[in-house]
Amino acid sequence: MYQQGNDNRYEEYIAEHIKKGTTTCALTCKDGVVLAADTRASAGFFIADKHVMKIQKIDRHIGMTMAGGVADAQNLVDIMRYNANIYRLTDKDPIPIKSAARLCSNVLFNQRYFPFFVQIILAGVDKTKEEGQIYNIDLFGSMTSEKFISTGSGSPVAYGYLETEFKENLTVNDAYKLAIQAIAAAIRRNSGTGDGINVVIIDKDGYRELSKEMKKAVSVAY
Repeated sequence: MYQQGNDNRYEEYIAEHIKKGTTTCALTCKDGVVLAADTRASAGFFIADKHVMKIQKIDRHIGMTMAGGVADAQNLVDIMRYNANIYRLTDKDPIPIKSAARLCSNVLFNQRYFPFFVQIILAGVDKTKEEGQIYNIDLFGSMTSEKFISTGSGSPVAYGYLETEFKENLTVNDAYKLAIQAIAAAIRRNSGTGDGINVVIIDKDGYRELSKEMKKAVSVAY
């Protein structure tokens, strides 16, 4: 384990150790949000698992995508689920999306000296709104609100597709097709991304994973 010293190489160490193979993305829609991710888990050049679910349910109205270290990401998911449940029990309402994102940001900021090696997309739909919200949160707790976002080693490729195709006022039924195409593009061009695609839709009806039949209906090659 590298110990921080006076050689000013700590940031280089952090950057090197969060280079993990993954591509995730999320898109805001007028009636919800769409999250998508590939299913490959890699350890360096070794493919450790071909069927990893990188999108996790935090509550009925919130989802989170994960890029980076598996153990750190799972720990953060457990923290977020616990606090979302406590909020729902004490306030009798679901936690607001921005509050959940701020909580996640605070957890990561408090761990900045021994950081979780993760890049997080937290997204969902508030009880009083139909439009989705997306927050991009890095390993030091920096938080930004986005219309669409991609993370991971294949994100430059996914961004190229999303920048071209994303439009305001998309519906979730249109956006999930764009998300699949963006991840498929990354699979074709990034060796750390591959094997399959998972997609989640969150809208007024709650959190649901896209079926295999709906994914197969989108014409993609990878």
